[in-house]
Amino acid sequence: MAGLAAALVQTSNASEASPNGRPGSYLLRVPPSSGPAGPQRWFVSDEPHRFGYGWISGTIGAVLGLAAFCAAACLAWPNVFTTPWLGAHVPTQLPIAIAAAALLAIACAGVSAWLRHKKTLAVLAAGSGLLAAIVLALAPETAPSTSPRRGLGLDVFVLQLLAYSAVFVPIERLWPRRPEQPTFRPEWWTDFAWFVSSALAVQLTTFLVLTPGTALSAWTPPTFMQAIRALPWLVQFAAVVVTADLVQYHVHRLCHRVPWLWRIHSVHHSATAMDWLAGSRLHVLDALLTRASVFAAIALCGFDPPVIGAYLVFVAAQATFVHANVAWRLRWLEPWLVTPRFHHWHHAADAAFVDRNYAVHLPWLDRIFGTWNLPATEWPSAYGLVGSRGAQGFWAQLVLRSEPAAKAK
Repeated sequence: MAGLAAALVQTSNASEASPNGRPGSYLLRVPPSSGPAGPQRWFVSDEPHRFGYGWISGTIGAVLGLAAFCAAACLAWPNVFTTPWLGAHVPTQLPIAIAAAALLAIACAGVSAWLRHKKTLAVLAAGSGLLAAIVLALAPETAPSTSPRRGLGLDVFVLQLLAYSAVFVPIERLWPRRPEQPTFRPEWWTDFAWFVSSALAVQLTTFLVLTPGTALSAWTPPTFMQAIRALPWLVQFAAVVVTADLVQYHVHRLCHRVPWLWRIHSVHHSATAMDWLAGSRLHVLDALLTRASVFAAIALCGFDPPVIGAYLVFVAAQATFVHANVAWRLRWLEPWLVTPRFHHWHHAADAAFVDRNYAVHLPWLDRIFGTWNLPATEWPSAYGLVGSRGAQGFWAQLVLRSEPAAKAK
């Protein structure tokens, strides 16, 4: 059950807030007045993403190099960087895979450096690949006899980085809603910091998410639990989705209505560009509130753990997908399942869409509760808060440095 709760904690965007902040037009480059110098100054580029310009090789190399370096660190210092549920199942061929990934990252770096004017991706790929090889040499030849107990979730980060990059980066480049929006956009670094931090803190957040549900599940009558688990798998899965989204909908709506909750929740809506990584911009307190509530509800109902596990895979994929920069309309699916267009309107920097489209999975819940609003064919022209930029940068957002925007009237 702890593994299931960890997966629940790692769902990228189980729920969000209302668009209360300033509209922001999209920029390929960071204007001088947009904030202090940082990684985005040398990271963002308007060079083409097409084949033959070194972006594809550079991105593949950077992802593989970073994953190889982090995986090597997990092997070298498992008690520091590895979680118990993954540390106990380290494949014997992992060192070979890390070495291969490091070599491929260095090779991709060479291709990218040859083709691309800005060498940032090439440097990242080559540097992380070389570091991976060095750290791998420091790793013990045999795995420790006991699994780690309190390691950071660097192994979780590696798996998420590889999985999400392999699925969503190609989708967004092949079928983009905004073709001019680069993968490494100006706010990318902030969202990546949230992505990393959520993985590293997974053991603590798992404990906090699991505890209320575990306590409540003791009150579930055994006969009721047996009856629930006797239901067909698909019936249980559908019931889990409905149960979870009913909870998420109302927690989400509270986060719009209660000022101190909105202050936390507005961090998510401060993003002025939408893609798969933007959903990671979710304050830890926001995530804990929603995920602990959802887990408590489904644990109290007594659903079968494999069904809960299947739901966690579903919510992780769907909640990431609905933020993606993808042009798929999916009209046939829109009445029944939340799609990117439905959720993008939830993020619109438009006062008419403040406090609308709360559902995470089932848009018909918004119809039932009177909060549904979806134009016939259009997409939002801008994203972000209405009337305010919100806090800028990971650390400012983490400590909730700036005041949230006032509600639109």
